[in-house]
Amino acid sequence: MSDRRTTPANGRVAASHLQGQVQADAFVAGNPASIAAAVVDLCRVPGGLRDRQLLLGTPVSVYEIRDGWAFVQSGLDLYVGYVRVAAVGAATPPTHRVGTLATHAYAGEDIKSGDLMALTFGARVAVSAERSRFYETPQGYIPKKHLRPLDRPFTDPATVAQLHFGVPYLWGGNSTGGIDCSGLVQAALLACDIACPGDSDMQRVALGAELDAGAPLQRGDLLFWAGHVGMMVDAETLIHANAHHMAVAYEPVATAILRIAAQGGGDVTARRRLG
Repeated sequence: MSDRRTTPANGRVAASHLQGQVQADAFVAGNPASIAAAVVDLCRVPGGLRDRQLLLGTPVSVYEIRDGWAFVQSGLDLYVGYVRVAAVGAATPPTHRVGTLATHAYAGEDIKSGDLMALTFGARVAVSAERSRFYETPQGYIPKKHLRPLDRPFTDPATVAQLHFGVPYLWGGNSTGGIDCSGLVQAALLACDIACPGDSDMQRVALGAELDAGAPLQRGDLLFWAGHVGMMVDAETLIHANAHHMAVAYEPVATAILRIAAQGGGDVTARRRLG
């Protein structure tokens, strides 16, 4: 049975490659586009609750526009859902990503000029010109020190996760304005050009290789519970976005295991090591 989270079909329309696999009134190729808002909620149904979030510059395929909502699939993790039409722009191949916790796009080559947009870590932009201290982009002028070329990915997912220390917890969040457990892991891996699904149950299946229960843990290892995931920063310390701390926090892994079990979250269901 297909997973609705990664299956671009809603009954009215479906991706053309799904013809013969799902029921739909029409099968369409999908139009390439990019997210034009800094952060936008990806909803299960129009006007519904957030499943995940998409960041500026995320490539998407648009399969339907109806009543102010676009039915899209992310090109980064294949997650499907609805976003406001106003958040969708022309397909623009990005050249850089925001490599700091956050930044701003300014109206001019001056930090005292008006700020036009606040950008989160991982947002993708197309640089059109290089100035002395800024890159010029369609969103405005962004400090050069805050952007990282896409062909220079980070190399250590745990370092990226640690960059998010203190970010507030937000269910379904994918930005440094608010993030959840799977959003943190995805941000860390995508920054290192490691493909990563959006939700922890999918991550448990797709990422790394299974570790024996008694195997020593090391930096970058992932621990999974039912509905939760965290990343090791060393053999004894976990970093995870969690509702107990309501933030991205460090926690001794032994303490986290006992606490989560005591709070009804069960035992660790998997330990995975990234290749």
